[in-house]
Amino acid sequence: MKLSEKWLRQWVNPDCSTEALVAGLTNAGLEVDAVTPVAADFQGVLIGEVVSVNPHPNADKLRLCQVNVATETLLDIVCGASNVKTGLKVPVAVIGAVLPGDFKIKQAKLRGEPSFGMLCSAKELGLAESSDGLMALPQDAPIGRDIREYLDLDDVTIEVDLTPNRSDCLGVAGIAREVGVITKTNLTPPDYSSVSVSSDRGISIDVQASSACPRYLGRVITEINAAAESPLWLQEKLRRSGLRSLGPVVDVTNFVMLELGQPMHAFDTAKLNGGIQVRMAKNSESLKLLDGQTVSLNDNTLVIADTSKVLALAGIMGGEESSVTSETTEIFLESAFFSPSALAGQARQFGLHTDSSHRFERGVDPVLAEQAMERATALIIDIAGGQAGAITHISSEKDLPKPASIILRAERIKRVLGIELAQADVTEKLQRLGLSVQQISQGWQVDVPSFRFDLTIEVDLIEELGRLYGYDKLPLSRPQIHVLRSNISEQKVSVERLQQTLVNRGYFEAITYSFVDPELHRLFQHNNTPPVALANPISADLSVMRQSLWPGLVQALQYNLNRQQDRVRLFEVGRVFKGDLTNMTQTLTIGGLAYGPQYAEQWAGKSRSIDFYDVKADVEALLAAAGGQIEFHGGQHAALHPGQCAEIVKNGQQIGWLGALHPQLNEALDIDDKVYVFELNLPQTLQAQVPDFESISRYPAIRRDLAVLVDTNVTAGEIDRCLSSVDSDILKSFQLFDVYTGEGIEQSKKSIAIAFRLQHVDRTLTDAEVEAVMDKVAKQLQSATGAVIRA
Repeated sequence: MKLSEKWLRQWVNPDCSTEALVAGLTNAGLEVDAVTPVAADFQGVLIGEVVSVNPHPNADKLRLCQVNVATETLLDIVCGASNVKTGLKVPVAVIGAVLPGDFKIKQAKLRGEPSFGMLCSAKELGLAESSDGLMALPQDAPIGRDIREYLDLDDVTIEVDLTPNRSDCLGVAGIAREVGVITKTNLTPPDYSSVSVSSDRGISIDVQASSACPRYLGRVITEINAAAESPLWLQEKLRRSGLRSLGPVVDVTNFVMLELGQPMHAFDTAKLNGGIQVRMAKNSESLKLLDGQTVSLNDNTLVIADTSKVLALAGIMGGEESSVTSETTEIFLESAFFSPSALAGQARQFGLHTDSSHRFERGVDPVLAEQAMERATALIIDIAGGQAGAITHISSEKDLPKPASIILRAERIKRVLGIELAQADVTEKLQRLGLSVQQISQGWQVDVPSFRFDLTIEVDLIEELGRLYGYDKLPLSRPQIHVLRSNISEQKVSVERLQQTLVNRGYFEAITYSFVDPELHRLFQHNNTPPVALANPISADLSVMRQSLWPGLVQALQYNLNRQQDRVRLFEVGRVFKGDLTNMTQTLTIGGLAYGPQYAEQWAGKSRSIDFYDVKADVEALLAAAGGQIEFHGGQHAALHPGQCAEIVKNGQQIGWLGALHPQLNEALDIDDKVYVFELNLPQTLQAQVPDFESISRYPAIRRDLAVLVDTNVTAGEIDRCLSSVDSDILKSFQLFDVYTGEGIEQSKKSIAIAFRLQHVDRTLTDAEVEAVMDKVAKQLQSATGAVIRA
C-alpha cells in the first residue's frame, strides 16, 4: 500500500515527525518498505500565464511567448512545446531557478531570440516519467505563486508492506485507523453523507452466483461529462499512490479504492444490452480486457455480464467493450463484495494481478460497499456533473461472512505474552482498534467489526495487544518444551545423516525450484516421457516440473562460476515429478554435483581436477550410512558421458545414476571442465541393512592370497558378486588389493590379487579345510569369469 503522508494526516494528524510515524507503523507490524519524496528537488518555479504566443522568426517549431509571473514586466520566453497557447497556466522556471539534476536556468538566446526562463513539463519537474507537452495548471491557479507550495510538494510517499491477513489496511482509512491506535489520536474522516436521488433511471440486477458474490450494489448516474478534467488534488493523490489520471470516472473509482479499500467499477450503459448478471462464465465465452488482451473463460470464473455478453472479470478487470470513455454520458456504477475463496487464484489463472484482485483475494469489508458507493457518487457528480439514481442492493445474508464474537481471558494474555496488562489499557487498545468490548468475569467479551475479518480466535486478540504494546518491550523468557517421543527404526537411516555425510565431505546444500526451463529439461531428459507443464508458470523459463535434480544444480553451478567460484560441491534433497497430470508420481531424491579441483588450493601437494572415482567415493560414503549390497554397473544415460556413466544398484535394484555430464551438454551449457553428478532414489537409499549378531571367534584367522588372470573387460563388481556367492561357513571376508597389467601379462589380460580371510568360531582351521575352500573359490572364479590362477 502506497500513500502520501499528507493524505494520511488529513485523516489522523498525530504530533510526531515522519520518522517517528514510520517507526511506529513498523513496530506495530505494518512494515514500511520505503519513504520517498513526492517530487524531485527543484526551486524557483512559479505559476505563470501565457499572455501571447508568436512565431519564432528563425525556427518553425519554436514560439515566442510573453508570460506573466506577477513581476513588473512580462517575461519573454522561447518555447517549443506543441500545447503552448494564450491563456495557458503553466509552471515557469525563472532566471536563477534550479531544476532536478542541478539544471540551472540562465538567460539564453535560442536561434537569435532572448529567453528569460523556461516553461516546464511535468517530466522536467520530476513529477512524471514522461510527458507530451507543458504541464497545464487549472485556470484558478494563482499567478506568481511558487509551484511547490501550490502543489504541496513538500511531502513524502510511505510504502507499507502488508502481510496477507491485514487487507483492512489496503486503504488510507485502514492505515489511519492503525496510526490513531498507535499514537492515541482521534480520526477525522471526510463526510460520507448520502447523495440525493435525482433520477429514476435504473438497471435490473440478477445475482446468480450468490455464494461467490453475497453483496452487489449498482446505481445509474445520468448526464455526466466524462470528458471533464479531474481536479489537480485528485490527480496528485493518485500520482503519489502510483496511479495515473485516466478521466474523472476512473479516477474517482481508483481514489475510493485507495481511500477506503473498496474496489469499484463503472460501465457505459449505452454499451449494455439488458440488465446486469453476476454469474459463472461459460466455457465457450471470451472477453477482451481493458489491457487489450483477450482471455478464454472457464466455468469456474465469476463474471459480470449483461443478457448477451460478458462485461468484466468480477473483482479483477473490466472489459474494453463496456468501458467508460470521454464520449460516455451515462454510467452504471458497481460496488460489491466478492468472496475471497471465489476469487483466489482467478487473476493468476489469466496471468493478471490488479489492485482490485489484490484486495478481493485477501478480503474486503462486506459492509463497505454502500459507503464507497455514496462516496464515489458524490465525487463523480461534483467533478463531472450528473443525476444519481437509486441504489439497487442485492444481498444474500446467509453467504456473507459473520464477524466473530470472542472471549478474551486475562490469564491467557499473561500466559502468552508474559506480561500482565491493566484492564483499562486492554479495553482502551481494543476499542481504538474499532472492536466492541464488554468486561466480564473471565476478562472481556469482544465483538469484532466486519473490517477485521482476520480476528477469529482468542490468540488473534492477544497478538493485537502484543504488537500495540510493542514487541520490543515484551520480556524474554525460556519456553517450556515437552519432548515428543517417536519410534526410531533400525530399518531406515535419517535424511539428516545423509545430509551430514555430504556436508562432512565438503558439499553445500542447495534448494532449487521444482520447475525448470523446458529447453534445459530437454538436455537432461533420459527417456521420452514429457514433463508436466504448468498452467500458469512464474515465467517462461520456469514452466515445466523437473524430472531430475540435475538441471537446478547445474544452474546453481553456472551462477557460481559466473561469480569466480572455481570449486563447487552442491547437493539437494527434493522431489522429482514423473508421469502426467492424471498419473503423476512425486519421488524424493538426493542428488549432487561436483566441479573443479579435488582439494582447495594448498601447499601440501599438486592440484588436480576431481575425477569419476572421487565422486564415486562420495556416493559410496553416502550409501555406507545405510548399508546393503552396493554395485556400480556401466550404463548409458542421455545426459552422461558414455565412458563415465554408472548405474547404482542396491540389493539388486537400480536406485540411481552417477557420471560426468555429456560433452555435448557441457558445450550447450558453456562449461569448460568436467561436471560430475549423481542422483539416488531417497526412500531406497534410506533402507538400512539391520545388523545380525555374530559371535567373535577366539581362534586365529588364516589369510590366503590368490592371484588370477582375467580378461580386461571383467569388472571388480563381477568378481565381488562371484565370491559373495561362495557357500562356506569359514570364508569370512575377501578384499581385492592389487591390479596389474604390463610386462609378463598378455595385452588382453589383467592380473588381480585377492586376499581371503578364513576363520571358524569354535575351532582352529586345518590346512585341508583351507585348501578345500580355496579350490572352490578358484573353480567358481573360473566358471563365472574365466579366471586362471596365475603361476
